[in-house]
Amino acid sequence: MQKDYRRTLRACYLGFISQAIAANFAPLLFLRFHTEYGLTLGQIALIPTAFFLTQLLVDIFCARFVDAIGYRRCVLASEVASGLGLAGLAVVPAWFSDPFAGILSCVILYAIGSGLIEVLVSPIVEACPFENKASVMSLLHSFYCWGSVGVIVVSALFFAVFGIENWRFLACGLALIPLYNITNFAVCPIERLTEQGKGMSIGELFRTPLFYLAAVLMVCAGASELAMAQWASAFAEAALGFSKTLGDLAGPCLFAVTMGISRVLYGRFGERMDLRRFMVFSGVLCVACYLLASLSPAPMPGLVGCVMCGFSVGIMWPGTISVTSPRLPRGGTALFALLAMSGDLGGALGPSVVGFVTQLAGDDLRRGLLAGSVFPLLLVFCLILLGRAKGKTDDATRKEEGQKMAGCGEQE
Repeated sequence: MQKDYRRTLRACYLGFISQAIAANFAPLLFLRFHTEYGLTLGQIALIPTAFFLTQLLVDIFCARFVDAIGYRRCVLASEVASGLGLAGLAVVPAWFSDPFAGILSCVILYAIGSGLIEVLVSPIVEACPFENKASVMSLLHSFYCWGSVGVIVVSALFFAVFGIENWRFLACGLALIPLYNITNFAVCPIERLTEQGKGMSIGELFRTPLFYLAAVLMVCAGASELAMAQWASAFAEAALGFSKTLGDLAGPCLFAVTMGISRVLYGRFGERMDLRRFMVFSGVLCVACYLLASLSPAPMPGLVGCVMCGFSVGIMWPGTISVTSPRLPRGGTALFALLAMSGDLGGALGPSVVGFVTQLAGDDLRRGLLAGSVFPLLLVFCLILLGRAKGKTDDATRKEEGQKMAGCGEQE
């Protein structure tokens, strides 16, 4: 029977939507947690820290053990953890004398699911026999964007109609998405990137110079994306003078929309483009967007820079995976896990640099975003190095082939 890899693709689409829900739902409830459970702002600040730290630990775990456990078991576990963690937010805090412990346990649980999805979905799709995998990968990653937009818009409508005090029903409703997706991952065809035991180990990757270039690319990709995304709402409110509600919609929501559009466009027309050159163009555009947002004296150009930054960073994360994996064909799960870890490190580093510089500049967020422009600038530089490295590799390959042909001629 012919395998239906379209079902695999649909399962991976829903996997990224599940990850987007896990990453974006709890932050919408931070103020509610503060008033309903009496959480301090310091405790609330620990929630995203626990989420991303858990993802980093899962990345390291995946690099060592996923091949031995198996992709299907791990990706099924990811959906179970995501669904139970999201549903648990509705009931588990009441089981603890300190509700913060209950919330944190649920966050850690669905962060485990989110981390597994982040590592596993890309190699699962990469192993499928699709043509023009760079376009397929870009379209795949767009579903994280649409999931982010969806959870923000659906939550805003739900709270407006039913009241934020009924948020538990919404949490249970959103949990049905990863729980339903268990049925997809249970039966869809899943292939391996490399044969059992033939993928590169972590040590082998660390001895490969190209891996370090790819890791820096992922750090820059994560930092370029999240430095603006995490500060978009605050920037729209504090620097541009928007209200809180309008700031959320005009900042992170439109940022996610334009990022999704970028990934869909490359997914649709990517076969006609050179991926590395498109990434260089996106990096230059990203630098321009950071400069426009940070240096523009008027609110609207600053907002345009913030929103268009989403378009410019759209290709960076999936593009880095697509330009790296063919150059390291034996990279296997370890490569994807370590690249995901590098992206998460960049996602933590970028917003931190913006916040630190903002504080040093007397709470001037424009100065902080100006400092954030260093990440897309470094990404462009690394892409240029990657192009030169590819050229040298091609020259060496042609030279080796020429020597083989000469040897064959001598033998004849």
